[in-house]
Amino acid sequence: MLTVFLSLRNVTKRFGSVTAVQNVSLDIEEGEFVCFLGPSGCGKTTLLRIIAGLETPDESLVLHKGESLDGVPARLRNFGVVFQSYSLFPNMTVAKNVAYGLECHRWRRDAINRRVEEMLALVHLEDQADKYPHQLSGGQQQRVAVARALAPEPAVLLLDEPLSALDAKVREDLRGEIRELQTTLRITTIMVTHDQDEAMEMADRIVVMNNGVIEQVGQATELYDRPVNRFVAEFIGRMNVLNLAVGPGGMATLAGTALHDANLSAEGPWVVGIRPEHIEVLSGGGNGANHVSGTIERAVFLGNITRITLDVDGQKLLVELRAPSQTLVRGAPM
Repeated sequence: MLTVFLSLRNVTKRFGSVTAVQNVSLDIEEGEFVCFLGPSGCGKTTLLRIIAGLETPDESLVLHKGESLDGVPARLRNFGVVFQSYSLFPNMTVAKNVAYGLECHRWRRDAINRRVEEMLALVHLEDQADKYPHQLSGGQQQRVAVARALAPEPAVLLLDEPLSALDAKVREDLRGEIRELQTTLRITTIMVTHDQDEAMEMADRIVVMNNGVIEQVGQATELYDRPVNRFVAEFIGRMNVLNLAVGPGGMATLAGTALHDANLSAEGPWVVGIRPEHIEVLSGGGNGANHVSGTIERAVFLGNITRITLDVDGQKLLVELRAPSQTLVRGAPM
Protein backbone atom coordinates (compact mmCIF):
# COMPACT_ATOMS: atom_id res chain seq x y z
CA MET A 1 0.00 0.00 0.00
CA LEU A 2 1.41 3.39 -1.00
CA THR A 3 1.77 6.03 1.71
CA VAL A 4 0.39 9.49 0.92
CA PHE A 5 3.03 12.20 1.35
CA LEU A 6 0.81 14.60 3.29
CA SER A 7 -2.66 13.66 4.46
CA LEU A 8 -5.30 15.68 6.31
CA ARG A 9 -8.18 13.86 7.97
CA ASN A 10 -11.24 15.50 9.52
CA VAL A 11 -9.47 18.76 10.38
CA THR A 12 -11.68 21.09 12.42
CA LYS A 13 -10.84 24.39 14.11
CA ARG A 14 -13.20 26.67 16.05
CA PHE A 15 -12.65 30.15 17.39
CA GLY A 16 -15.35 30.55 20.01
CA SER A 17 -18.69 30.15 18.24
CA VAL A 18 -17.09 30.47 14.78
CA THR A 19 -16.01 27.31 12.94
CA ALA A 20 -13.07 28.36 10.74
CA VAL A 21 -12.35 24.89 9.34
CA GLN A 22 -14.89 22.09 9.40
CA ASN A 23 -14.12 18.41 8.87
CA VAL A 24 -11.60 18.95 6.05
CA SER A 25 -9.88 15.93 4.51
CA LEU A 26 -7.28 16.13 1.73
CA ASP A 27 -4.34 14.15 0.31
CA ILE A 28 -1.31 15.91 -1.19
CA GLU A 29 1.31 14.07 -3.21
CA GLU A 30 5.07 14.61 -2.99
CA GLY A 31 6.29 17.32 -5.38
CA GLU A 32 2.79 18.70 -5.93
CA PHE A 33 1.93 22.41 -5.99
CA VAL A 34 -1.46 22.91 -4.33
CA CYS A 35 -3.32 26.20 -3.87
CA PHE A 36 -5.95 26.83 -1.20
CA LEU A 37 -8.25 29.31 -2.94
CA GLY A 38 -11.23 31.16 -1.54
CA PRO A 39 -12.63 34.45 -0.26
CA SER A 40 -11.52 36.14 2.94
CA GLY A 41 -12.64 34.22 6.01
CA CYS A 42 -13.12 30.89 4.22
CA GLY A 43 -10.59 29.06 6.43
CA LYS A 44 -7.70 28.67 3.99
CA THR A 45 -5.07 30.45 6.13
CA THR A 46 -6.22 28.64 9.28
CA LEU A 47 -5.81 25.32 7.47
CA LEU A 48 -2.31 26.28 6.32
CA ARG A 49 -1.35 27.30 9.89
CA ILE A 50 -2.61 23.94 11.19
CA ILE A 51 -0.40 22.13 8.67
CA ALA A 52 2.56 24.32 9.71
CA GLY A 53 1.97 23.60 13.40
CA LEU A 54 1.26 27.26 14.15
CA GLU A 55 -2.38 26.58 15.06
CA THR A 56 -3.77 23.80 17.21
CA PRO A 57 -6.88 22.17 15.73
CA ASP A 58 -9.83 21.03 17.82
CA GLU A 59 -9.98 17.80 15.85
CA SER A 60 -7.59 16.44 13.25
CA LEU A 61 -5.25 13.82 11.96
CA VAL A 62 -2.34 15.30 9.99
CA LEU A 63 0.03 12.70 8.57
CA HIS A 64 3.41 13.21 6.89
CA LYS A 65 4.59 10.03 5.15
CA GLY A 66 2.23 8.07 7.37
CA GLU A 67 3.53 9.59 10.63
CA SER A 68 1.16 11.72 12.71
CA LEU A 69 2.12 15.38 13.18
CA ASP A 70 -0.53 16.04 15.80
CA GLY A 71 1.22 17.51 18.82
CA VAL A 72 4.51 18.00 16.93
CA PRO A 73 5.61 21.65 17.32
CA ALA A 74 6.28 23.79 14.24
CA ARG A 75 10.06 23.85 14.81
CA LEU A 76 10.23 20.06 14.51
CA ARG A 77 8.09 19.65 11.38
CA ASN A 78 10.75 20.74 8.88
CA PHE A 79 8.24 22.85 6.97
CA GLY A 80 9.35 26.18 5.47
CA VAL A 81 6.87 29.07 5.78
CA VAL A 82 6.72 32.32 3.79
CA PHE A 83 4.37 34.97 5.14
CA GLN A 84 2.53 37.76 3.34
CA SER A 85 4.43 40.42 5.32
CA TYR A 86 7.90 38.93 4.51
CA SER A 87 8.84 38.93 8.26
CA LEU A 88 12.53 39.56 7.56
CA PHE A 89 14.84 40.60 10.38
CA PRO A 90 15.45 44.32 9.75
CA ASN A 91 18.77 44.37 11.65
CA MET A 92 20.24 41.53 9.58
CA THR A 93 21.66 41.61 6.07
CA VAL A 94 20.12 39.56 3.30
CA ALA A 95 22.78 36.87 3.76
CA LYS A 96 22.21 36.78 7.53
CA ASN A 97 18.45 36.45 7.05
CA VAL A 98 18.92 33.47 4.75
CA ALA A 99 21.47 31.93 7.12
CA TYR A 100 19.28 32.28 10.21
CA GLY A 101 17.44 28.96 9.90
CA LEU A 102 20.67 27.13 9.15
CA GLU A 103 22.28 28.52 12.28
CA CYS A 104 19.26 27.40 14.30
CA HIS A 105 19.77 23.92 12.88
CA ARG A 106 23.47 24.13 13.83
CA TRP A 107 24.91 23.76 10.34
CA ARG A 108 28.68 24.16 10.03
CA ARG A 109 29.82 27.65 9.05
CA ASP A 110 31.31 26.57 5.70
CA ALA A 111 28.10 24.68 4.84
CA ILE A 112 26.03 27.72 5.79
CA ASN A 113 28.08 30.00 3.55
CA ARG A 114 27.74 27.62 0.59
CA ARG A 115 23.99 27.21 1.13
CA VAL A 116 23.40 30.97 1.42
CA GLU A 117 25.27 31.56 -1.86
CA GLU A 118 23.28 28.79 -3.52
CA MET A 119 19.92 30.14 -2.31
CA LEU A 120 20.66 33.74 -3.28
CA ALA A 121 21.73 32.62 -6.74
CA LEU A 122 18.52 30.61 -7.03
CA VAL A 123 16.38 33.73 -6.41
CA HIS A 124 18.71 35.99 -8.45
CA LEU A 125 19.88 38.08 -5.48
CA GLU A 126 23.53 37.09 -5.23
CA ASP A 127 24.55 40.74 -5.63
CA GLN A 128 22.31 41.86 -2.73
CA ALA A 129 23.84 39.73 0.04
CA ASP A 130 25.21 42.63 2.10
CA LYS A 131 22.14 44.85 1.89
CA TYR A 132 19.49 45.22 4.59
CA PRO A 133 15.77 44.56 3.98
CA HIS A 134 14.84 48.26 3.90
CA GLN A 135 17.23 48.74 0.99
CA LEU A 136 15.30 46.23 -1.18
CA SER A 137 12.09 46.46 -3.16
CA GLY A 138 9.03 44.49 -2.06
CA GLY A 139 9.65 41.85 -4.69
CA GLN A 140 13.28 41.46 -3.62
CA GLN A 141 12.26 41.15 0.02
CA GLN A 142 9.82 38.38 -0.83
CA ARG A 143 12.55 36.56 -2.77
CA VAL A 144 14.74 36.73 0.36
CA ALA A 145 11.86 35.30 2.40
CA VAL A 146 11.51 32.41 -0.06
CA ALA A 147 15.28 31.78 0.00
CA ARG A 148 15.27 31.78 3.81
CA ALA A 149 12.39 29.27 3.91
CA LEU A 150 14.10 26.95 1.40
CA ALA A 151 17.59 27.12 2.88
CA PRO A 152 17.17 24.42 5.58
CA GLU A 153 15.93 21.95 2.93
CA PRO A 154 12.34 21.67 4.18
CA ALA A 155 10.07 18.79 3.25
CA VAL A 156 7.19 21.17 2.46
CA LEU A 157 7.06 24.85 1.47
CA LEU A 158 4.05 26.77 2.82
CA LEU A 159 3.18 30.14 1.25
CA ASP A 160 0.63 32.37 3.00
CA GLU A 161 -0.56 34.86 0.33
CA PRO A 162 3.08 35.71 -0.48
CA LEU A 163 2.29 38.03 -3.40
CA SER A 164 -0.74 39.99 -2.19
CA ALA A 165 1.30 42.96 -0.85
CA LEU A 166 3.08 43.53 -4.17
CA ASP A 167 2.06 45.65 -7.14
CA ALA A 168 0.50 43.96 -10.16
CA LYS A 169 3.57 43.77 -12.42
CA VAL A 170 5.90 42.45 -9.68
CA ARG A 171 3.23 39.98 -8.59
CA GLU A 172 2.91 38.66 -12.14
CA ASP A 173 6.68 38.24 -12.49
CA LEU A 174 7.03 36.46 -9.14
CA ARG A 175 4.26 34.00 -9.99
CA GLY A 176 6.39 32.60 -12.78
CA GLU A 177 9.58 32.68 -10.69
CA ILE A 178 8.06 30.82 -7.75
CA ARG A 179 6.48 28.22 -10.01
CA GLU A 180 9.76 27.71 -11.89
CA LEU A 181 11.61 27.41 -8.57
CA GLN A 182 9.13 24.84 -7.29
CA THR A 183 9.37 22.86 -10.52
CA THR A 184 13.18 22.89 -10.37
CA LEU A 185 13.37 21.78 -6.73
CA ARG A 186 10.30 19.50 -6.92
CA ILE A 187 9.41 20.55 -3.39
CA THR A 188 5.87 19.93 -2.19
CA THR A 189 4.27 23.38 -1.98
CA ILE A 190 1.00 24.64 -0.53
CA MET A 191 0.00 28.22 -1.20
CA VAL A 192 -2.91 30.24 0.18
CA THR A 193 -4.40 32.86 -2.14
CA HIS A 194 -7.67 34.66 -2.88
CA ASP A 195 -6.47 35.44 -6.43
CA GLN A 196 -7.98 32.98 -8.90
CA ASP A 197 -5.56 33.93 -11.70
CA GLU A 198 -2.65 33.25 -9.37
CA ALA A 199 -3.99 29.84 -8.43
CA MET A 200 -4.83 28.87 -12.02
CA GLU A 201 -1.38 29.85 -13.29
CA MET A 202 0.71 28.27 -10.54
CA ALA A 203 -1.04 25.22 -9.09
CA ASP A 204 -1.12 21.58 -10.14
CA ARG A 205 -4.38 21.34 -8.17
CA ILE A 206 -6.64 23.97 -6.66
CA VAL A 207 -8.61 23.46 -3.43
CA VAL A 208 -11.60 25.81 -3.51
CA MET A 209 -12.80 26.64 0.01
CA ASN A 210 -15.83 28.45 1.37
CA ASN A 211 -17.19 28.80 4.91
CA GLY A 212 -14.58 26.42 6.30
CA VAL A 213 -15.23 23.51 3.94
CA ILE A 214 -13.80 22.29 0.63
CA GLU A 215 -16.19 22.93 -2.26
CA GLN A 216 -14.13 21.26 -5.01
CA VAL A 217 -10.60 20.03 -5.70
CA GLY A 218 -9.15 19.78 -9.18
CA GLN A 219 -6.98 21.19 -11.94
CA ALA A 220 -7.77 24.66 -13.22
CA THR A 221 -9.42 23.35 -16.41
CA GLU A 222 -11.64 20.99 -14.43
CA LEU A 223 -12.82 23.72 -12.05
CA TYR A 224 -13.44 26.14 -14.91
CA ASP A 225 -15.20 23.75 -17.28
CA ARG A 226 -16.96 21.45 -14.78
CA PRO A 227 -17.70 23.33 -11.54
CA VAL A 228 -19.69 21.23 -9.07
CA ASN A 229 -21.86 24.09 -7.81
CA ARG A 230 -22.74 27.74 -8.27
CA PHE A 231 -20.12 29.01 -5.81
CA VAL A 232 -17.23 27.40 -7.72
CA ALA A 233 -18.69 28.47 -11.07
CA GLU A 234 -18.84 32.13 -10.00
CA PHE A 235 -15.55 32.15 -8.08
CA ILE A 236 -13.41 30.60 -10.83
CA GLY A 237 -13.38 32.99 -13.77
CA ARG A 238 -16.42 35.06 -14.72
CA MET A 239 -19.81 33.47 -15.00
CA ASN A 240 -23.18 34.90 -16.04
CA VAL A 241 -25.93 33.38 -13.89
CA LEU A 242 -29.33 34.18 -15.39
CA ASN A 243 -32.83 33.28 -14.27
CA LEU A 244 -34.84 31.05 -16.61
CA ALA A 245 -38.53 30.68 -17.14
CA VAL A 246 -40.30 27.47 -18.06
CA GLY A 247 -42.36 27.50 -21.25
CA PRO A 248 -44.79 24.97 -22.72
CA GLY A 249 -43.64 21.37 -22.45
CA GLY A 250 -40.90 22.30 -20.01
CA MET A 251 -38.92 24.31 -22.56
CA ALA A 252 -36.46 26.69 -20.86
CA THR A 253 -36.73 30.31 -21.96
CA LEU A 254 -34.55 33.35 -21.40
CA ALA A 255 -36.00 36.79 -22.05
CA GLY A 256 -38.87 35.09 -23.85
CA THR A 257 -36.55 33.12 -26.16
CA ALA A 258 -36.40 29.31 -26.14
CA LEU A 259 -33.05 27.72 -25.27
CA HIS A 260 -32.11 24.78 -27.47
CA ASP A 261 -31.77 21.40 -25.71
CA ALA A 262 -32.87 22.83 -22.36
CA ASN A 263 -36.02 21.01 -21.26
CA LEU A 264 -36.84 21.31 -17.59
CA SER A 265 -38.79 18.39 -16.14
CA ALA A 266 -39.21 19.75 -12.61
CA GLU A 267 -40.43 22.95 -11.01
CA GLY A 268 -37.94 25.83 -10.68
CA PRO A 269 -36.61 28.26 -9.97
CA TRP A 270 -33.95 27.52 -12.60
CA VAL A 271 -30.80 29.41 -13.58
CA VAL A 272 -28.29 28.99 -16.41
CA GLY A 273 -24.56 29.66 -16.19
CA ILE A 274 -22.79 31.05 -19.28
CA ARG A 275 -19.14 32.06 -19.57
CA PRO A 276 -18.70 35.52 -21.17
CA GLU A 277 -16.43 34.14 -23.91
CA HIS A 278 -19.04 31.58 -24.93
CA ILE A 279 -21.44 34.26 -26.12
CA GLU A 280 -21.37 35.35 -29.75
CA VAL A 281 -22.48 38.87 -30.64
CA LEU A 282 -24.50 39.18 -33.85
CA SER A 283 -24.51 42.78 -35.00
CA GLY A 284 -27.51 42.25 -37.24
CA GLY A 285 -29.50 40.48 -34.58
CA GLY A 286 -30.75 36.93 -34.76
CA ASN A 287 -33.85 34.80 -34.36
CA GLY A 288 -34.51 31.31 -33.11
CA ALA A 289 -33.29 29.20 -30.22
CA ASN A 290 -30.47 30.57 -28.08
CA HIS A 291 -30.70 34.07 -29.62
CA VAL A 292 -31.60 36.88 -27.22
CA SER A 293 -31.63 40.65 -27.64
CA GLY A 294 -30.12 43.16 -25.25
CA THR A 295 -29.03 46.75 -24.86
CA ILE A 296 -25.43 47.80 -24.25
CA GLU A 297 -25.02 49.37 -20.83
CA ARG A 298 -21.24 49.51 -20.79
CA ALA A 299 -18.33 48.70 -23.10
CA VAL A 300 -14.79 48.65 -21.72
CA PHE A 301 -11.75 48.36 -24.01
CA LEU A 302 -9.00 46.28 -22.34
CA GLY A 303 -6.54 45.86 -25.21
CA ASN A 304 -6.91 42.27 -26.33
CA ILE A 305 -10.56 42.09 -25.30
CA THR A 306 -13.57 44.35 -25.07
CA ARG A 307 -15.85 43.63 -22.11
CA ILE A 308 -19.51 44.46 -22.74
CA THR A 309 -22.32 44.59 -20.18
CA LEU A 310 -25.76 44.02 -21.68
CA ASP A 311 -29.23 44.47 -20.27
CA VAL A 312 -31.27 41.44 -21.31
CA ASP A 313 -34.85 41.87 -20.17
CA GLY A 314 -33.71 43.33 -16.84
CA GLN A 315 -30.84 40.89 -16.28
CA LYS A 316 -27.13 41.70 -16.67
CA LEU A 317 -25.13 39.73 -19.22
CA LEU A 318 -21.35 40.05 -19.46
CA VAL A 319 -19.78 39.40 -22.87
CA GLU A 320 -16.08 39.31 -23.79
CA LEU A 321 -15.02 39.93 -27.39
CA ARG A 322 -11.47 38.97 -28.30
CA ALA A 323 -11.29 40.89 -31.57
CA PRO A 324 -13.95 43.62 -31.66
CA SER A 325 -14.74 44.65 -35.21
CA GLN A 326 -17.03 47.57 -34.54
CA THR A 327 -17.46 50.62 -32.34
CA LEU A 328 -19.84 49.87 -29.48
CA VAL A 329 -22.13 52.60 -28.19
CA ARG A 330 -23.91 52.58 -24.85
CA GLY A 331 -27.67 52.25 -25.27
CA ALA A 332 -27.38 50.58 -28.67
CA PRO A 333 -29.47 47.43 -29.22
CA MET A 334 -27.77 44.08 -29.87
